[in-house]
Amino acid sequence: MTSSHTMQYIGLLLLAAILLQTIAVAVTFIYFSNVLTTMKETFSKSSVSCLMRANLRTIKGLDTGSTEGKDDPCWQVTQQLHFLIEKSMSNRYQKEISSAIKDEVSRVLPSLVIQDQDAPPRPKIAAHVTGSYIPEADKDGRGPSNRKVLGQKIQSWESEKGLAFLQNVQLSDGELVVPQPGLYYIYSQTYFRHTLTEEEENEEEDEGAGEDTIRGRPMLQYVYKKVGSYPVPILLMKNARTTCWSRDAEYGLYSIYQAGLFQLGAGDRVFVTVSNVSTIDMDEKSSFFGAFLVS
Repeated sequence: MTSSHTMQYIGLLLLAAILLQTIAVAVTFIYFSNVLTTMKETFSKSSVSCLMRANLRTIKGLDTGSTEGKDDPCWQVTQQLHFLIEKSMSNRYQKEISSAIKDEVSRVLPSLVIQDQDAPPRPKIAAHVTGSYIPEADKDGRGPSNRKVLGQKIQSWESEKGLAFLQNVQLSDGELVVPQPGLYYIYSQTYFRHTLTEEEENEEEDEGAGEDTIRGRPMLQYVYKKVGSYPVPILLMKNARTTCWSRDAEYGLYSIYQAGLFQLGAGDRVFVTVSNVSTIDMDEKSSFFGAFLVS
């Protein structure tokens, strides 16, 4: 009897051990199944999944403007990737466009060299002087003149008030003095208010020549530069118009504008002369003169 009870007890122990082992295996299986499911879900929302296009159906179904889409990791990854690609393409096109522009400008203006972005910035050199009231001494129809140049030099430029300014450029005796050598863009406009004096009107009536005499006089503008190594000013530009207005009009209004690129040296001077200073309307918006460094 004792032996029979012992065998039963051992059988129960073996049964309990097998049962416990079965339960442990079942729990382990359930645990690892849950872990694997969690890993799959994490992978489906991870950056790797987005890049491997494993979650395209979900991405395509998302509204980029919705809050749900913005909270999704795949949406954030695709947006960051989109911005990165866009920035890279923009930088590439900017370099290509800059290179194309530089080549085109170099072809049109070989002396104009575009400065590299990494190079130190050039000093800003520019000037814009405007018309000012003409001194009484210059209103007699003759004004200051020089046998070395054509016309009469305009000396009464304004350099500080209103629209006028000087930036690293000096104004001396109506002349702009540049501080360093380089290629400069020079421009000038003069506004002529041409009227007939009583003496000229009587002369016109006596001669009976009409508009072909006094009313047909030319108006001229010259731009000169002075260099220290040459005794005579050098003519850079000139332009002309001919007066022609109705007999019934009190005066005629004309403007002359000219501009160009010129190589200047340090200390060179630039100035403007006209055929008759007394006919110039020296309003700041009508008559002006300037230059700035290009390269």
